[in-house]
Amino acid sequence: MKVGIYGQYYKGEAISYIEILLKTLAEKNIEVFIEENFYDLIKVNNFPEKEYQTFSSYEDLDNSFEVMLTVGGDGTFLRAVTYVRDLDIPILGINIGRLGFLATIQKDSISEAIDLLITKKYTITERTLLAVTSNQKNEDLSKINFALNEIAVSRRNTTSMITVESYLNDEYLTSYWADGLIIATPTGSTGYSLSCGGPVISPNAKSLVLTPIAPHNLNARPLIISENTTIKLKIISREKQALLSLDSRTTTINSNSEISVKKADFSLKTIQLDQQTFFKTLREKLLWGEDKRN
Repeated sequence: MKVGIYGQYYKGEAISYIEILLKTLAEKNIEVFIEENFYDLIKVNNFPEKEYQTFSSYEDLDNSFEVMLTVGGDGTFLRAVTYVRDLDIPILGINIGRLGFLATIQKDSISEAIDLLITKKYTITERTLLAVTSNQKNEDLSKINFALNEIAVSRRNTTSMITVESYLNDEYLTSYWADGLIIATPTGSTGYSLSCGGPVISPNAKSLVLTPIAPHNLNARPLIISENTTIKLKIISREKQALLSLDSRTTTINSNSEISVKKADFSLKTIQLDQQTFFKTLREKLLWGEDKRN
């Protein structure tokens, strides 16, 4: 088996869990490649003892990798997507962060998780991604224009709200007067959208959700639509620029510009071990079913 490992930080208690991970993989004779910057971080403390092969970009990977392991939280998982892209390398996240809707392997269950991975006691879940284009040239979008969780437009460097004219398959929907608007996938429904009052959507649902951010028109509510819808947004703001977010990555767009958002032409594979399900994760993270009256 050939695996990649991606992480963003190496400090505190994370050190011991990374040691456990690498030791477990070595014991199972698994070929390991570590992302170059992450490898440099862990070598600062003269660890690991052996040398590892590295990768530094999407171009260094191919479908000979059977899995990409992420070490961190959901933010680390989202960053790993920019390396995997359309290569069909499944991602499995080890959570040494906080919430962990995407990085579902708990840090004290690493050895057990690797055993399940090797014995193929898991299922592959296909996750929808979003792709965005703009009617104005944008260098950032020309490099990476997709997102797993959400694409959002929001105000930038101003306290004034913005207006977001929205069209679904070229039919006018409404103008949101708000701090911004989120377009989320089912995967992203438990992220930024949820914190703004959006619904939780099962990962296998063929849907997207439009969730306004602090809308001034109080009758504006989250709207679930088909994933095959093409969404066009026109941004109107007193300021010259607005903010466009693709998961944890941000860029600026000019006011009065138009963007188009639709389902990407490729999907992301994620690994769900037999011990973990989406609804089990929901119960654990949102504390559903727990009696708090004591």
